[in-house]
Amino acid sequence: MSKMKAGVVYGMNDIRYDDIEKPQAGPGKVLIKVKYTGICGSDVPRVNGDACHFFPNVLGHEFSGTVEEAGEGVTSLKPGDRVAGVPLVPCMECEDCQKGNYSLCKHYSFIGSREFGSFAEYVVVPEKNAVKFDDSVSFEQGAFFEPATVALHGLQRCDYTGGKTVAVLGGGTIGMMTMQWAKIFGAREVVVFDIVEERLELGRRLGATACINTLEEGFMDKAMALTGGRGFDYVYETAGNTITMKMAFKLAANKAEVCFIGTPVKELSFSVSEWENMNRKEFKLTGSWMSYSAPFPGKEWELAAHYFKTGDLKFDDSFIFCKMPLSRIADAFEMYKTPGTVKGKILIDSEK
Repeated sequence: MSKMKAGVVYGMNDIRYDDIEKPQAGPGKVLIKVKYTGICGSDVPRVNGDACHFFPNVLGHEFSGTVEEAGEGVTSLKPGDRVAGVPLVPCMECEDCQKGNYSLCKHYSFIGSREFGSFAEYVVVPEKNAVKFDDSVSFEQGAFFEPATVALHGLQRCDYTGGKTVAVLGGGTIGMMTMQWAKIFGAREVVVFDIVEERLELGRRLGATACINTLEEGFMDKAMALTGGRGFDYVYETAGNTITMKMAFKLAANKAEVCFIGTPVKELSFSVSEWENMNRKEFKLTGSWMSYSAPFPGKEWELAAHYFKTGDLKFDDSFIFCKMPLSRIADAFEMYKTPGTVKGKILIDSEK
């Protein structure tokens, strides 16, 4: 069997650039020559902590590349197609899958955590787990399909309609994508909230109506004034921060819809008066998980390919903190051990 290079996790704090067996495209599957893979926040504790499912393992699930080989029975893809990877592999048999709620599947697999992923020269995925994108879309953009679809799925967890006001809490990649999706689908005003001035400037560059620094005194009054004092029709929390999760309750208008897209990392408690906001305003609160709908993988992925192509979903170079060759993958994960070092996405280049 032929070999390939990969970033292999052998244990906690032990990821190595190593030789492993090159996978083959079996029936219904495609072999992808990987170009870029983004390091996701969920990858970090799998390398630098104890969250990895098994050893040895190859992580990586936010990826782009080209189809190298199409297995028997594959009809929608051919060698040379530029594709973005769809990491979820639902069972397609449980009740949630039968309803099209693939993100809620209890018996799923996941490329890059439960089976070998794209921190490698090649990866094999089922045919439906590779979304074709236009030649005008860069491989860098292709590696951002997964976060872009997470943002769109979150937007649509609310009963979203255009012509209304939207608050986006958190100016990271997901936040900037959420803001842009809200605009694409007709928001009257979209306001981004963050504490880092560079992120707020990026929000302005990408088309936010206004950007507010929540460290500034009186920011809440300023925010409410933008809506005539009534609050926001839709509030999307994308940071997973306890402060912004509470802030969402204050920013919500009467009968608003609030969605928590961000994943919390600390315990969260509300005072009686804070929680009473929801009772008194009668706003709806929901969460969002992953980025899939029927037919699999869903409109989120189809629309990401479309709007990256049209340019309506803008991509900014500042989304990328740096690019590093696959051979230096251990150095990349080492950078996450110093808080505040990584400001943006690290892309691993599998061709270097």
